[in-house]
Amino acid sequence: MVPARDVDLRVRLMSLAVLNEGREGHTPEHEKGGDSAWRPVRAGTALRRERGEPGVREFVRAFGDRYHQERVRPRDAALRAALDDVGAAGLHRFADDPAHDDEVRAEHAAGQEPVGDDVGTPVLHVEGVAFFGPVLGAVPRGQESLDAFDGAVLLARNPMFYELKRTRSGGIDLAS
Repeated sequence: MVPARDVDLRVRLMSLAVLNEGREGHTPEHEKGGDSAWRPVRAGTALRRERGEPGVREFVRAFGDRYHQERVRPRDAALRAALDDVGAAGLHRFADDPAHDDEVRAEHAAGQEPVGDDVGTPVLHVEGVAFFGPVLGAVPRGQESLDAFDGAVLLARNPMFYELKRTRSGGIDLAS
């Protein structure tokens, strides 16, 4: 899709740990140990410092494949595998290091602030408009991907538009 549209693709790391802080039912115990949602974003932030945008994009894809497609659990096992996949196994040491949490929070805020805290991921920012979604059941290809992108942007540009949603009808196919 990116080559067919003049898109400057940049990935911002969003943190479920930051998003869920202080929410009912979310306790500090949720953020301890190998399944902590802090760990991948800390490692991703370290990877951005070391390799820039291309490294983050590669890591997000690898982590998504390991955690969501292959269902590698606990989250730390998926994190270790993803870092290994992108040749950055040494950055795992940053997963438990809160020294750069302000950087994590700032990156999260830059992505989320335009849409608010009542949505998760993905959030797209296109031509000065930000919106949650689209959430798709499979990765579209070719013209289908262009139609999905163009349609989402068209709706988002309308200042009266705020939500389009339906119940999931099946599993998610992340195969590429």
